Amino acid sequence: MGMTITEKILAEHSGREQVRPGEIVWVGVDVLMTHDVCGPASIGIFHERFGAEAKVFDAGKVVVIGDHYIHTKDEKCLRNVDVLRDFVKEQGIRYFYEPGTESYRGVCHVALPQEGHTRPGEILLGTDSHTCTHGAFGELATGIGNTEAAFVMGTGKLWLRVPETMRFVFDGQLDERVMAKDMILTVIGDIGVDGANYRSMEFTGATVKDCSMEERMTLCNMAVEAGGKNGIIAADEKVEQYLAKHDKSGKKYTLLGNDRDAKFASVHEYDAKEIEPMVARPHSPANRATARSLKGVSIERVYIGSCTGGKTTDMAAAASLLVGRSVKAETFVVPATVQVDNDLDEQKIDGQSLREIFERAGAKIGRPSCAACLGGPADTFGRVNEPLRCVSTTNRNFPGRMGHKGAEIFLASPMTAAASAIRGEITDPREI
Repeated sequence: MGMTITEKILAEHSGREQVRPGEIVWVGVDVLMTHDVCGPASIGIFHERFGAEAKVFDAGKVVVIGDHYIHTKDEKCLRNVDVLRDFVKEQGIRYFYEPGTESYRGVCHVALPQEGHTRPGEILLGTDSHTCTHGAFGELATGIGNTEAAFVMGTGKLWLRVPETMRFVFDGQLDERVMAKDMILTVIGDIGVDGANYRSMEFTGATVKDCSMEERMTLCNMAVEAGGKNGIIAADEKVEQYLAKHDKSGKKYTLLGNDRDAKFASVHEYDAKEIEPMVARPHSPANRATARSLKGVSIERVYIGSCTGGKTTDMAAAASLLVGRSVKAETFVVPATVQVDNDLDEQKIDGQSLREIFERAGAKIGRPSCAACLGGPADTFGRVNEPLRCVSTTNRNFPGRMGHKGAEIFLASPMTAAASAIRGEITDPREI
C-alpha cells in the first residue's frame, strides 16, 4: 500500500520502509524551535530531567527566537528573553534571533523560512501551535508542548503517532480579491474546529500550485484551527526557488509526493471560482460568514499583521486597496519580520512605497513582532484594551485573544481588513 507525503517523512525519520496511520514511531528531529513564551518552561524542564550540566542534542539544530512578548517594558516578559539569552550562551546554540539586537528577525513562523530553516522532507517541531505553517515547504512541521520540547532538546528524538491524511483539492482561478485566508476559512467553516483532529491536512490542486509561497504558508498556518496535526503541501519548483534564495545550509533535500495508491481519510474538492471573501465571526475560526453578508456591521479597529497576515504578500494586498484612500476605523499595521518591514519601503504601488500608502491612509505602523495577536502586556502595540469590535488578519478570535475579553474579533484576509478599514464596517473587498 502506498504512502502519503506525511507518512513518507515519518517512515524516513524512523528508519522504516513503511508506516501506517495510528502507529507510533520514534523519529529523529531536524529542527527544534522555541521562543520567549514557551522557551523558559522548556529550558527548565530540560535541566530538571537531564541535569544542570546537560547539553542539547545538537546546538546547530535548535533555533531560539524572541517574537511574542517583546518591545515592552513589562519586566516579566523581558525576563523571559533573559532566560533564552542565558541558555543560548550556556549551550553554544548557533541560531538565536535576539530582540534588541541586529540578529532579531521577527515572528518565528515567517522568520524561519526567511532564514533558511525550512526544507522539504524534514521534521520541524516547535513550541507553538502554528508551527504547522512550515508544511508549505513540503516538510512535516507541528507544534509540541514544553515537556516534549525539553525531551527533544536532550535526545533529538520524539514519539509521534502517524496521522491519517485529509486531502483538500482546489482547482480553478481565484477572484483577484480572494486570498488564501478565504480558502482556509472556507475549509474550517466546512469541517469545524475539530474536523481534522490529529490528522494531516494536505492542500493541493491547480489553485494551490498557483499560490505564492507566502499564500501557501497561510493555508498551512491555520490547519491547527481545524485540529490538524499538520498542514502540508507537496514541494515543487516554487519551493526550490525560495530555498535557492534563503537556504544557505547546503543540505540536500527531497521533493516528496503521494504514492498513486496512497489512502486518504477523506477528500474535499473546491472550485476556486466559488470561493469569496470570508469572515470568521466571534468567537471561533469556524464561525464563518461571507464578508458581503456582514455588510453594515460597524467596527472600531482593524489589525493587519501576525504570522497569518503580516507577510509581504499580505501587506501588498492590503496596501493595494488603500492607495489614495483613508481609513475610518483605527488601523494598526504590524509587519511580521524585519524583512517584511524593509519591504514596506522597497515595494511600491503607483510610485508609492507600501509604508507611504499605509501612513497616508492614516494607519499606524508598528515594529516587526507578534504584537497584539496574542494579546501580550498592556503596552503591546495594537492591543485591544477595550471591548472593541475588530477585524483582524490573525488566526484566532477567542475571548481575550487580543487583549480585552469583551472584544469581538472578526478574522479576515488582508484585503477584507483593508476594505473594512476604509468604510468603518465589515466590507467585501470586491466592493472597493
